[in-house]
Amino acid sequence: MQEPTFLILTALAAQPLHGYGVIRAVDELSAGEVKLRPGTLYGALDRLAEQGLVTVDREEAVEGRLRRYYRLSDAGAAALQAQVERLRRHATAAEIQLGRRLGGALSFGPASAPIFGTVTG
Repeated sequence: MQEPTFLILTALAAQPLHGYGVIRAVDELSAGEVKLRPGTLYGALDRLAEQGLVTVDREEAVEGRLRRYYRLSDAGAAALQAQVERLRRHATAAEIQLGRRLGGALSFGPASAPIFGTVTG
């Protein structure tokens, strides 16, 4: 899952948002590191809707313009949870490897965490 997709799904996890709300939430979640443009966002939302990961929650007219709110579907929540678990495993493995690089001086993560190869250098 690409980072913008992960952040869009994360933005929608708590509540339905309209497009500009998603853009603001992604900016906040990423501490300003990911800036979504409207064209990119709406293309991603269309793709995520086709995949069944988000759905249109409602539409409302605001100042003569239609505002569409999106929400995370159950399938989207499951995909987001799976990605969170995947990223957590990878971060734990990286912390363990960094600890080994420093001669074991630092201890990261649980002792039973899986190890994905050995870093040498």
